[in-house]
Amino acid sequence: MSRKRGRSWKLSGNHLPARYSDDLTIIPVIPALLTMVCVAGGITADNPKLAAPQEWVRVADDRKGFVLSTTRRPFVPRGFNYDHDERGRLLEDYWVAEWGKVAEDFAEMRALGANTVRIHLQFARFIREPGVQDPAALDRLGRLIRLAEENGLYLDLTGLGCYRKEDVPPWYDALSEVERWNQQAGFWTAVARSCSGSPAVFCYDLMNEPVVPGAKRSPGDWLGPPFAGKYHYVQFIALDPGDRPRARIAAEWIRKLKGAIREQDSRRLITVGLVPWSLDRPGLTSGFIPDKVAPELDFLSVHLYPERSKLAEAMDTLRGFAAGKPVLIEETFPLACSVAEFRQFLSESSKVASGLIGFYWGRSLDECRRSGEIADALMAEWLELFRSGIW
Repeated sequence: MSRKRGRSWKLSGNHLPARYSDDLTIIPVIPALLTMVCVAGGITADNPKLAAPQEWVRVADDRKGFVLSTTRRPFVPRGFNYDHDERGRLLEDYWVAEWGKVAEDFAEMRALGANTVRIHLQFARFIREPGVQDPAALDRLGRLIRLAEENGLYLDLTGLGCYRKEDVPPWYDALSEVERWNQQAGFWTAVARSCSGSPAVFCYDLMNEPVVPGAKRSPGDWLGPPFAGKYHYVQFIALDPGDRPRARIAAEWIRKLKGAIREQDSRRLITVGLVPWSLDRPGLTSGFIPDKVAPELDFLSVHLYPERSKLAEAMDTLRGFAAGKPVLIEETFPLACSVAEFRQFLSESSKVASGLIGFYWGRSLDECRRSGEIADALMAEWLELFRSGIW
């Protein structure tokens, strides 16, 4: 089976070399390679079926990693962010009309050696009106879970996405902090109810890169600046912190959403996708200080892109997230360093982290090698590194 594909234009996240000001103004430096194309054909890939039912994943007794609940074998999350397709479309844009494409991509990721796929769910696709869920989206999520089961893959379900500002309902932005948190809890209630019976969901990630502001923001201004002028990956959980400590707001928000999940799903692991500048250091911070929020979470997730000649700094940052719980590198890529340096970072990071998740957009390793494009060449190096089992 093969298919004609479109173009791949960027990575998820807001981690290109950039200058950050205290009010989260981001001035990205966009490498030319990210605007180049990945024109994909298809590959033929067997869809590996499970020889036995998947086991639930839990935190190991030593709190340093993960194990499978029945056999107690170590489980190391290793896989890809499946955050958009090669045309820059979000999953919900095509998972109805082009389900075959999704199924093929899952088989390809499994063939590369992945055991985990990170999925990014958009709030507006699941909550159409205040308190009103979209049953069709929940049905499609259930089908995605079955696809993961068929391929022997675990899902990192990241929720509450508002990646395209034009898709965010005006009513949602107009809500107060309390009202917005209530709607977010409703989202997770619906998702957790739909997922509670399957061990194929490794974890719920409450939100991608949440931030507590350091000062009052304008009404309705919940989103951080767009990455590359397109997607908003940073989202604020409050607009007016007042006199409240930022870390306390972060912990209260986690408890609110965690409570909604636990009413539907008592055993799933819960985390939050954190920016590297969440550490309590001078300069820009997110308010989600690892050792302050760790008691509320099952494990810590960090998005970390090592920079050229700064591998020691990247490792220092990673160690800062080791707060008595397992640490997952939930986003990483050789974007700002050489592949050789990235290989070194991965080797060192395995001493601290309990898993890592890179990127995949449906373009095979052979296709990337043949294209002749710089962006494809970089992706090919990453996929080859991943397939080699270095981590």
